[in-house]
Amino acid sequence: MTATTRQAARPTAAAPAAPPAAATPATAPAHGPALPEPRGPLSAGVLAALGGGSGRLDDLPARAVTADPYGEDLHLALYVLYELHYRGFAQVAEDREWDPELLRVRRALEDHFLAALRRDVPAGCTVDEAFGELLVEPVEPAGHEGGVAHHLQFHGERWQLREYAALRSLYHLKEADPHAWVIPRLTGAEKAAMVAIEYDEFGAGRAEDVHARLFAGLMRDLDLDDTYGRYLDAAPGPALALVNLMSLFGLHRALRGALVGHFACVEVTSSPGSRRLAAAMRRLEAGAAAERFYDEHVEADAVHEQVVRREVIGGLLASEPAQEPEIAFGADATVLLEERLGAALLEAWRTGASGLRTPLQPEPGPALAGSGAESPDADPAGA
Repeated sequence: MTATTRQAARPTAAAPAAPPAAATPATAPAHGPALPEPRGPLSAGVLAALGGGSGRLDDLPARAVTADPYGEDLHLALYVLYELHYRGFAQVAEDREWDPELLRVRRALEDHFLAALRRDVPAGCTVDEAFGELLVEPVEPAGHEGGVAHHLQFHGERWQLREYAALRSLYHLKEADPHAWVIPRLTGAEKAAMVAIEYDEFGAGRAEDVHARLFAGLMRDLDLDDTYGRYLDAAPGPALALVNLMSLFGLHRALRGALVGHFACVEVTSSPGSRRLAAAMRRLEAGAAAERFYDEHVEADAVHEQVVRREVIGGLLASEPAQEPEIAFGADATVLLEERLGAALLEAWRTGASGLRTPLQPEPGPALAGSGAESPDADPAGA
């Protein structure tokens, strides 16, 4: 090539180079969950930033410290920011996961939430104190009045069962994913045991047995939409806070002990709770897939409870004894948020009202006849 040819081959100012590949639509997937509707200034600012609007992020950290740490607005904002680390949202570029401004906002929201939990959860508990009551199956309350699982087992209606499944779908459609974050932060016996439990949660090598897929089958039996993230707009703050707790603990190495405590609390309480919910599914004729999900957890989690207490907690305490207060904190924080959600649902249901922000569409066809499938407050437009 001559000097004249080389000169002609160079791009000129009038002919700029093509934009880099990172700017192509591949970084902003067209499919996936839609961004939810905002619930206040915090979530509005985050959603505007992700949706390409003119929302400002710089004032959100200051707003976070005055927000309700358990409120709708803070927890929707935090949930959306955490979801960038899971499956993201349609039309939101994938590299926003590590956007420094979004991370700054997320940290402010997390700090405010975590400070409230530290304030409201008893400090200085031992593992034995935290798990002592959880390991004792309670005697059935008089009149079958108890928690949500008791209510659904004995006299819950089908529309209440559907609401419960819709709320739990925020976690169960990504079941075990938040807990996987802790694996690289563990060593030795606790790591091996944690991986063994997670292997079961992910179907033990069989895609059709992945627990998230089993829950999707449960949702279809109940005439619910099993699309990932479908019921985010309908979920009240206490439901979002529970899922956010898992992500908070999982995404921070400094909170690895709290994640282990949370995970152990879930496994210890899962088998008896799942037994009650399996009974509710049978009583209300939810369907074979719905029954299978909870039957699977009755059996599997009875084993997991032993493994998590003896090998995951035991292994972590052997390698890092200073983590004991954090393990107890993780368990107690889980109980606190579960009780908040349970109280909110039962308060609504006992007056015949929906526990969701927007009631579900009623089930089609014969299920309406005498099944309790439609809430008295059901909105024909649905959620």
